[in-house]
Amino acid sequence: MTSTWSERLSQRWTRWLDRRIPRSRSVTLSQRQIFIFPSRTGFFFALCLLVMLIAAINYQNNMSYALTFLLANLFVVAVLHTYANLSGLTITAVGADDAYAGQRSGFHLRFSSSNKRGHHALLVGWPEAREARRRRRLFTGLLSSPAMIAVEEIDVEPGASRDLVLHIPVGKRGWYRPGRLRIESSYPLGLLRCWTWVDLDQRALVYPAPMAAAEPEGAAGDSLDGRWLSGKGDDEFFGIRDYRAGDNPRRVYWKGLARGQALQTKDYASAVADARWLDWEQFSGLDQERRLSALCHWVMDYHRREFEFGLRIPGMELAPASGDRQRDQALRALALFGVNDAEPGT
Repeated sequence: MTSTWSERLSQRWTRWLDRRIPRSRSVTLSQRQIFIFPSRTGFFFALCLLVMLIAAINYQNNMSYALTFLLANLFVVAVLHTYANLSGLTITAVGADDAYAGQRSGFHLRFSSSNKRGHHALLVGWPEAREARRRRRLFTGLLSSPAMIAVEEIDVEPGASRDLVLHIPVGKRGWYRPGRLRIESSYPLGLLRCWTWVDLDQRALVYPAPMAAAEPEGAAGDSLDGRWLSGKGDDEFFGIRDYRAGDNPRRVYWKGLARGQALQTKDYASAVADARWLDWEQFSGLDQERRLSALCHWVMDYHRREFEFGLRIPGMELAPASGDRQRDQALRALALFGVNDAEPGT
């Protein structure tokens, strides 16, 4: 019963938070997005003020009254300054690095200040775990900070911007969303904690973790077909052509560039065998995830050796090619196999 009540309350809080701070690639903080509450130090400070006030009333001591009201005014001023330290800060999602399952992905953020005060001692990070966030989200920040990962403390100078990359571990393959980013500060006196939760609509593509496996039978042809293919080998110089994105930097014609010519690439020719094929059925002895991991391993291996290869998996066939684009398309297909691209998950 208690668990059900807590879950319902947490769900209502989440829906309210989604309405109040909707998902956006860029957020400028104002009173609508900022929460503020006394810290533990602030509560202790308030308790001391109460004791001082009682003592002043009891002894009718004017100096005690003056000191109590002076410190109370200091607390009120701290509220304004702590709030102002977050107000006006703009947080923008720049991008996210793709990663392999079980590794860390880098999420790129930009913090910008448009005021004359700047923003100081900002703690930026994500909750330690999804379950921990779900349990604590309702009362997080009232007295203490939640456990967070990839925490960084930054300052943003007045009128300037600050770029930050937070690396967090990602889970299984597919789309990974880190959820709401927490930004908090207790600047300047530590009496209050000011924080916000922002969802910057970031996601990273998680590839299957490469798993070493024997090269599949029939991946490559056994005999040469007598053709010569430019750009794929190192046997004989073939000529100069215009540079294309993804060309090997070692083959760029740097001398021509030094003479002021356009960027060009040196072509080499070699006799080629049939294109290599990576097929789902070649790893029939493995379960789905291990098949994807084995295919991922050989995609990376063939790309490293600059082989031309194709990929066949249920519902999708990638024609033989080589280069960075072919690698990226193959890895994306493996990462999103059986995953709804339109609804990325965490």
